[in-house]
Amino acid sequence: MDKEKEQQLLKIIRYAPVVLILFLTSILVLFLYIENKREFLNEKKDLEKKFYLQNANMIKDEVNRAYSYVQYIQENSEKELRTSIKSKAYEAHSIASNIYEKYKDIKNRDEIIEIIKITLDKIRYNEGRGYFYIIDEFGNMLLTPLDKEGEGKNYLEYKDDNGYAFVKTIVNTLNNKGERYDEYYWNNPTTNLSSRKIAFYKYFEPLNFVIGTGEYFDEYNDNVQRKVVDYLNTIKFGKSGNIFIITNEGVYLNKDEQLINSKDKFDSLVSARKINFQGMIDAANSKVDNFYKYEEKYANSNVDYKVNKISYVKALSSWDWIIGASFYEDDVDFEIIEVKKKLDKDFEQNIKDTLVGSVILIIFLLIISYYVSKYIEKKFIKYKEELSSRQALLFQQSKMATMGEMIGNIAHQWRQPLSVITASASGMLIQKEMGTLTDAFFLESTKKINASAFYLSQTIDDFRNFFSPNKEKENFKIVNTISKTLDLISVQLNTKDIFIIKNIQDVEIFSHENELIQALINILNNARDELINKDYEKYIFIDVYKKHEQLKIIIKDNAGGVEKKNLSKIFNPYFTTKDKNQGTGIGLYMTQEIILQLNGEISVQNVEFNYNKQKYKGAEFTITLNV
Repeated sequence: MDKEKEQQLLKIIRYAPVVLILFLTSILVLFLYIENKREFLNEKKDLEKKFYLQNANMIKDEVNRAYSYVQYIQENSEKELRTSIKSKAYEAHSIASNIYEKYKDIKNRDEIIEIIKITLDKIRYNEGRGYFYIIDEFGNMLLTPLDKEGEGKNYLEYKDDNGYAFVKTIVNTLNNKGERYDEYYWNNPTTNLSSRKIAFYKYFEPLNFVIGTGEYFDEYNDNVQRKVVDYLNTIKFGKSGNIFIITNEGVYLNKDEQLINSKDKFDSLVSARKINFQGMIDAANSKVDNFYKYEEKYANSNVDYKVNKISYVKALSSWDWIIGASFYEDDVDFEIIEVKKKLDKDFEQNIKDTLVGSVILIIFLLIISYYVSKYIEKKFIKYKEELSSRQALLFQQSKMATMGEMIGNIAHQWRQPLSVITASASGMLIQKEMGTLTDAFFLESTKKINASAFYLSQTIDDFRNFFSPNKEKENFKIVNTISKTLDLISVQLNTKDIFIIKNIQDVEIFSHENELIQALINILNNARDELINKDYEKYIFIDVYKKHEQLKIIIKDNAGGVEKKNLSKIFNPYFTTKDKNQGTGIGLYMTQEIILQLNGEISVQNVEFNYNKQKYKGAEFTITLNV
């Protein structure tokens, strides 16, 4: 929440003045624009239309030339495709022949076939659409780059979507040692639809198989159409004439949106220009008059107004295209041009006035924004100071809470060795008073006392190392870190019958070990508190592994998980689901802060899993650190 507030304040400081300036200047510009438009429309009503026939003949001739060009491309596209795939099949055949001649005396048949397959497998042509395949005399598919699962399978009885067993035709061609074109319908992986495919295959005699290739005619045809669109979009004539293409589905084709089968594109490119599309379709298919008249925004001016537009359109049924060209009647009208010049001049003057006013307004607003920013900055600094103070308090509370738990751990771990020391000392004292103290009993008792004292000293060292204020980064192994963590809280886990299941890779990292131990203790204590009241076997799972130069530490339990509504709040300060006497709500918050200071990430989710043939549900914490 604190970071969110900080970001909000920064956004206010940075963007509020700019938004205010843009809003006010936009209103001013819009007002002037509307006034110019109204004046233009009033004057336009008195103008007459001229030179219609001259421009109509011009666009008609250009459309007819474009139409003839497209028809020529259509008539020759399939022929060019056949020539292309035959040439590519011959190239593949030549490559295979060269490989065979190179290796025929030093490698066996299968090895040579594998080399040919590897070579042809990666070859693509026609903008990546074309590839090669190999089929042997039995109908086995030796090479099919786009369907590796199909390699090695027999397709002799396979039929296309129209029932044609084209693989048998390929085998017959192989048996006749020939070559041929073929056509069949095959599922296009791009569209996932059955499409017509034109193929050419040639017999390769040295290894008795067929090398073939082919292309879906629809894809090739689409590519041809793109090239046609690119060319037609380069045609310019008259003052601002050009060829346009619209599909029967209402898709406007230009250099930026070519052959886009989307009705939404029509809505944005054509309908927005207020074209009566159905009327244009009717005119394009008319055998009497292919002209169509309509109103549209005038494109050759900075002023927004509508004029009459005349289009000559012809339908190309084979491609579902409408090819056309247009002109504005007002383009050739002198009076319109004069009015447009006058309005453009007035518009430019208004723009200048607007700019002057905008500059004055900007200066004024910047002065205001300066003082506003200074005021906000002071508030922000004060807020940061309060935040830092509260953060320090939280750290102190977390430290004290952890020290309290650690002191409890020390008390638990010291209880048994202190009992041993007391019992040994008391035994020696009694036997001494009774005169029955033997050397053997004395030595055994002193050994127990020394061993217990050493254990007490080692315990103190462990806890002292944990609280050591070492702020320098160091290299350490995560296996040892997990062991230190568990040693510190093992008594609390053991007394609650909680089992630890570990799966830890031996990974070395460079970071602050004590801070990481603090975070791990907080997570484990949280899991312990949730497991205490469970009446089934209680487990905590610790998985540690390295992935992509990052260390993943995953800790989960089988305590039932966190309520869904609380998952997003679990790292918030002072948030707890425990009684006030049992939890402060800062443990997991401080854990998150520690991990962030270590340049890491921490997340939590509920998971379901199986262990020892039992299904469990619990909370899973994931810590990610850079190795």
